[in-house]
Amino acid sequence: MWVKFKIFWVKFLRAVTLKVLYPFLMLLGAFIKSKKEAFQDFIININNKLVMKLGIKSSRLLIMLPHCLQIDKCDIRITNDINNCKRCGRCNVKDLISVAEECNLKLYVATGGSIARKLVKDIRPDAIVAVACQRDLSSGIADAHPLPVIGVHNERPFGPCYNTKVNVEKVQEAIRTFFQ
Repeated sequence: MWVKFKIFWVKFLRAVTLKVLYPFLMLLGAFIKSKKEAFQDFIININNKLVMKLGIKSSRLLIMLPHCLQIDKCDIRITNDINNCKRCGRCNVKDLISVAEECNLKLYVATGGSIARKLVKDIRPDAIVAVACQRDLSSGIADAHPLPVIGVHNERPFGPCYNTKVNVEKVQEAIRTFFQ
């Protein structure tokens, strides 16, 4: 009985966070532009903690990546098929493919929100591990609700949407949340 009560409240708090607090903070961020990314980080972190508290375990997991993880100098486009990757090691894609293969998971690259939503609809996973910038992660997590999503924000050493990187260990930790 206690477990069901706890899960109910965690789901309720997640719904309030994503459907009430998130839109409010984005409205506030429209006026305080310097804080908008911090607000998005806040929502992602709260969501991640609440999803972890749900204790969902499944092997039907989708790993979703942004196309900007692929280095711009690459001749091969992986947006249609991640298996096109040459695995040269110049970007994180090679390591993420290896992680997905080790765990026998689906790994896709989305070029935008519409494609990401279509992938979720077509694949129908039990949970998602998503990599993106704070803006795309926070909006994607809210769009996917009530589906559990753990977001890992990418690093943007060259600016947004250009040769971004991700901490592969954080992606592995997120996967273990659902696999353990």
